[in-house]
Amino acid sequence: MTTLRMVLGDQLSTTISALEGADKRNDIILMCEVIDEATYVKHHKKKIAFLFSAMRHFADDLSKDGFQVRYIRLDDPENTGSFKTEVARAITALGVDRIIVTEPNEYRVFADIKTWVTDLGTPVEIRADHRFLCHADEFQAWAKGRKQLRMEYFYRLMRRKYNILMDGDLPLGGQWNYDAENRKPPKNGLDVPPPFHSSPDHITQEVIDLVSQRFATHFGDLLPFHFATTRKDALAVLHHFINERLPLFGDYQDAMLTNEPWMYHSHISFYLNCGLLLPLECAQAAEQSYHDGHAPLNAVEGFIRQIIGWREYVRGIYWMQMPNYATANYLEAQNPLPAFFWNAQTKMNCLRQCITETKENAYAHHIQRLMVIGNFALIAGIDPDKVNEWFLIVYADAYEWVELPNVSGMILFADGGYLASKPYAASGAYINKMSDYCKGCSYNVSVKNGPTACPFNYLYWDFFIRNQDKLRGNPRLNHTYATLAKMDPVKQAAISDDVTRFWKDTLTNGLS
Repeated sequence: MTTLRMVLGDQLSTTISALEGADKRNDIILMCEVIDEATYVKHHKKKIAFLFSAMRHFADDLSKDGFQVRYIRLDDPENTGSFKTEVARAITALGVDRIIVTEPNEYRVFADIKTWVTDLGTPVEIRADHRFLCHADEFQAWAKGRKQLRMEYFYRLMRRKYNILMDGDLPLGGQWNYDAENRKPPKNGLDVPPPFHSSPDHITQEVIDLVSQRFATHFGDLLPFHFATTRKDALAVLHHFINERLPLFGDYQDAMLTNEPWMYHSHISFYLNCGLLLPLECAQAAEQSYHDGHAPLNAVEGFIRQIIGWREYVRGIYWMQMPNYATANYLEAQNPLPAFFWNAQTKMNCLRQCITETKENAYAHHIQRLMVIGNFALIAGIDPDKVNEWFLIVYADAYEWVELPNVSGMILFADGGYLASKPYAASGAYINKMSDYCKGCSYNVSVKNGPTACPFNYLYWDFFIRNQDKLRGNPRLNHTYATLAKMDPVKQAAISDDVTRFWKDTLTNGLS
């Protein structure tokens, strides 16, 4: 019997369930670079180069370990361009009797694989993805009967389940969450260590040349390219973070500085989301750093919460709510995505900084994504379809299972509060507190109205004015709407005028 074991581009782990029990003499491992996956949205050039290079390195490692690997490159003249047609071609060429694949993490790919047994006439075994710490069925069981799905309670469940930062049944230090200690603004003299850089080898250089030729019209800078593309280098990135950045990660995880795109963050989401790193090993490495006295509890807990709490939580939300989650638009936002999301040509320095760094690195840290780019998209009322597509395109760690809940739920409140208890809307004051961006801006963050006012200031109030029928009853917004109720009608009219001028400038001149 010939078994075809398919490994997708975000399943680059030797422990992936599709490889369990593999017979190196008889089984064939299929991996393929297909144009369908590279272009269903026009992914950032660096994202495509990173994944293709990581895939080629992984396939090479499997071959060296004695596996039979059928690897289809994008520029193979016989490449048919999709997963299904490449599987069909392999069935014909190899006489395949059955197919084994680990469940994909994107709804559209899973829906396609479910058609294979009928369309291809070959048995298909779809196995659970054990890299994640909470299977979708387990998450649904936890969620059943709950009026609100709050991440904090799910996170505590994961802490107990995996005995992470625990003292018996209680959290180490007496608290589950140290988020209140992790909101320090940047201070003068911060010496942010440089991130880990991996130099392109011949495999990566071949991919860079391919992407340069085939995807020249896609967003983003291809060079310089410093991503890790092997398991060895991904582990080096993790240990580099633990040793050099984790001690101050907690204090400054919400801070933003000009020309410091990486700050104290870990930059491991690229490798976690494609399989080169595993979540439990990352959490345990951070925990060990605390026990060794290297990093404080607030930093370690904050990092671990992102890995075993938030990451697993948004995946659970995704699989519970799809496919309807993809079309959620509770606030009925319909405005277009401004051109500066692609070219960074805006007078708002915070957005110019964050979008420029996104273009250069296919990366922005979570506060840049949430409280600058995402905050603007929320208060400006941009269509969720356009915002989701942009986030999926521009970030090398973006896959729909993690991108969609974060954008539609956390950023845009498009799900009406299913994921987040309130919209994360903020005026320019927040950005001024947590960054140095406002110092180099054409606008004045302390001015509330008029041509020199920071657009975040009047867009913030316009957001609450136009959405008051849907948001006024939210208890977490009582103070906001109490302030709005006292606002002079002249002030509200000025806000409306400012917003009209803003969109006229944005749509006519492309600059705001």
